[in-house]
Amino acid sequence: MEITLDLPENLAAELHLAEEQLPKILELGLREWNASGSAEFEGVSDVLEVLAGLPEPEEIPALKPSEKFQIRISSLLDKNRAEGLSTTEEREWQAYQFIEHLIRIAKTKAHLKLKNTSDE
Repeated sequence: MEITLDLPENLAAELHLAEEQLPKILELGLREWNASGSAEFEGVSDVLEVLAGLPEPEEIPALKPSEKFQIRISSLLDKNRAEGLSTTEEREWQAYQFIEHLIRIAKTKAHLKLKNTSDE
């Protein structure tokens, strides 16, 4: 697919330097943009607040969604299977996927840090 954009010169220059990475840049930017538009972030805030507090590696593997958040995720999954999601719900789902990705990264890094500590 070809897309033509009118961009400010400074942004066009930056994008030109990263031309080969442009699909990945757009993908990541869309994920962040989709996440910022979600009104249903209540369940996520608890986990993000813990991560923002820079917990010890031992605390991170125990992170899990709140019951309310898990119910919302299940609801979206059920609706998607039955009838499909609205545009707003699809954006919400994409935001949740992005948050889940960040949490998996945090858990993986914590696991590696704990493993390295126990190997010493």
